[in-house]
Amino acid sequence: MEKILDRFLRYVAVDTQSNEDSESQPSTSKQLNLLGMLRDELATMGVEAVLDEYGYVMGSIPSNIERKVPAIGFIAHVDTAPDASGADIKPQIIDEYDGGDIPLKGVPGLALKPSEFPEMLHFVGQTLITTDGTTLLGADDKAGVAEIMNAVQYIVEHPEFKHGEIKIGFTPDEEIGRGVVKFDVPRFGADYAYTMDGGEIGELEFENFNAASAKIHIQGRNVHPGYAKGKMKNAILIGTELNSLLPVEQRPEYTEGYEGFFHLIGFSGSVEEADMTYIIRDHDRGLFERKKEMVQECCRFINCKYGEGTVTPVVKDQYYNMREQVEPHYHVVEKAVKAMEMAGVKPKIQPIRGGTDGANLSFKGLPCPNIFAGGLNFHGKMEFVPLQSMEKASEVILNIISLYAEG
Repeated sequence: MEKILDRFLRYVAVDTQSNEDSESQPSTSKQLNLLGMLRDELATMGVEAVLDEYGYVMGSIPSNIERKVPAIGFIAHVDTAPDASGADIKPQIIDEYDGGDIPLKGVPGLALKPSEFPEMLHFVGQTLITTDGTTLLGADDKAGVAEIMNAVQYIVEHPEFKHGEIKIGFTPDEEIGRGVVKFDVPRFGADYAYTMDGGEIGELEFENFNAASAKIHIQGRNVHPGYAKGKMKNAILIGTELNSLLPVEQRPEYTEGYEGFFHLIGFSGSVEEADMTYIIRDHDRGLFERKKEMVQECCRFINCKYGEGTVTPVVKDQYYNMREQVEPHYHVVEKAVKAMEMAGVKPKIQPIRGGTDGANLSFKGLPCPNIFAGGLNFHGKMEFVPLQSMEKASEVILNIISLYAEG
């Protein structure tokens, strides 16, 4: 049986970065390289699997018990975030981590430090996989992919392991909010599912942010600065003024728990014209709707001050809080809690300060909580994952399957 570490390293070697500006599905063709690899690996293990035109891999393992039990799905996404390069990843393997700083050798002087990331000390004595400081790692969510595939291999190689029907799903474009837009839930065939896309070991989530994006175009007026009085409208300064109208205390760096935020993720342009991009998040649906309206109010104020058409906002919903869809089927959460306890993992039920494919799947009729994949510091050069967390996540998958098989 292939070691989960070797499998993970093989997957992160494939560049699968998604692209928010692309209109195709998947957003980048290079994601298909890993998706095709996964389909072929499933087929080699004797698992019926297909890769469809939209980049979804769906596999199915038939039940080996006579009783009718729910079909259970496990899902992970293959794409990495646009926030940092996902190409030419050079992982570092730190055996028996001693609790000290870890130099990221691709960038002289850069290190992963417990003084900055104290959660590192939770994993003293374990094997950590880090970046070399030049790219992200891709544990979000190739750790989840590896954990699912490791569990599949175990099931295939141990026919005595009792299970109901098992569904396997791998998706593209989760990082840009389009992971399951065209995912065919009836075709997938699961009654309940779990995304393996959480963070630190023990995390279990069945509620997430309501999410929207806001793209704002600013039309300025460029005039020679020597003759600009009463004529120039500097799009850059108008943009900074607009941003200052939003509440400072509702920026990500000042929020936690259930607190929502406005996050300015892009600002580019010149005096003549500029563009701003926000993501808007809140767990409470009412506060979420109010945040979207606040953006519109700020834009109306700017247009009133500088002239109609100075700013043009486009606000779009991305996903919603899955709690209202999962809670009526709370046994899926209880099964995950029990599965973690069986693996010697302490469950930590908490809200996701983000989103997963499971949120949209839950609204498509497939209740889908999120389970830890083990990684930390996602989307950047400080990303790392403990090997033992990945091993435990794969064990949790098998325990969930066993619990459903037992009825």
